[in-house]
Amino acid sequence: MEDNNLNNPEGQEISIELSEEIAEGVYSNLAIITHSNTEFVIDFVRIMPGVPKAKVKSRIVLTPEHAKRLMGALQDNIQRFESLNGKIDSKDVAFPLNFGGPKGEA
Repeated sequence: MEDNNLNNPEGQEISIELSEEIAEGVYSNLAIITHSNTEFVIDFVRIMPGVPKAKVKSRIVLTPEHAKRLMGALQDNIQRFESLNGKIDSKDVAFPLNFGGPKGEA
């Protein structure tokens, strides 16, 4: 895959390589965030209906400074998304571990 070039704050160009495997992405429907005084850890989890164990699919470790920059970037992107697509409905309800649907039987 081609490199993407970004300008960093110092004005230097950074070349970022995205492999085909990473470009496919990993689906996650839950994120668990923990932190210490030196780092934030975000575990991206996939919960599937009828499966008693949820697996961490990816873990990202960030410095507090980068965690705050990520939060700002997410807020900015959500605002832009909502201006084009309408408000995201984010009700404060418990995450349904059974996905709210009927249970399948084999």
